[in-house]
Amino acid sequence: MTFEEFEAEAHRMWEKIPAEYKEGIDGIVVRREAEAHPDHEDYYTMGMCFTEPYPSGYGGPDSTRSFLALYYGSFARVADGDPDFSWEEELWETITHELRHHLEFLAEDDALEGVDYALEESYKREQGLDFDPWYFQSGLPVARSVYRVERDVYIEQPWRPDDFERARAIEFEWDGRCWAIDRPEELGDVHYVWIHDLDAGGGRLQLVFLRNVGGWERLWRVWRRQPPNVLESEAEPREVGSAPGSPGPDDG
Repeated sequence: MTFEEFEAEAHRMWEKIPAEYKEGIDGIVVRREAEAHPDHEDYYTMGMCFTEPYPSGYGGPDSTRSFLALYYGSFARVADGDPDFSWEEELWETITHELRHHLEFLAEDDALEGVDYALEESYKREQGLDFDPWYFQSGLPVARSVYRVERDVYIEQPWRPDDFERARAIEFEWDGRCWAIDRPEELGDVHYVWIHDLDAGGGRLQLVFLRNVGGWERLWRVWRRQPPNVLESEAEPREVGSAPGSPGPDDG
């Protein structure tokens, strides 16, 4: 997609958004350059919401003004490395994501700040860098103990070590069904399990096993500055029954 096509498509999408959601936003600006992360040169910012509050006796769109910036160069860099990259899908997601930043600023809600943090930590994990093992908990809650970070979904399961050792299989619910996987050999402190062949709405589905330890052991580890044992594995799920009301790929 050329810069001119990108700019025209961005403005067309912006016009589709109802006016009541755009109160306090002066518009969008499309920039040619790529916006790389200051610490990670291969991590690109697709868009940003620039917000400035004005002195007023109350908060609202009249006292808070924003504009959205979209970085064509960032889209182009990411598209070069991803043969499945969808310009239209990513552009719409970026515009609505940055629009939510403005709305959350008005509401004094920082939920998306947590998502942005989780995205950056997920990138660090993919690059083999040090990362916060509990980053997924800063994502958007989908259901109890289920979080979405962009397209990826994380299902959290706390385990006591002795219960984990006794389990022959581990079950979880997804998309109205109950599934099971063979128990991994090790629990670790945080164990990410990639689940094959289940739709997570375009992303990946992961189980995250958390070692359930007592307060004294947790304090001992902090005192000893002992880093958590973080593991990763993969598993093939098998369907074992129905689970009405479980989260699915379209949640969140």
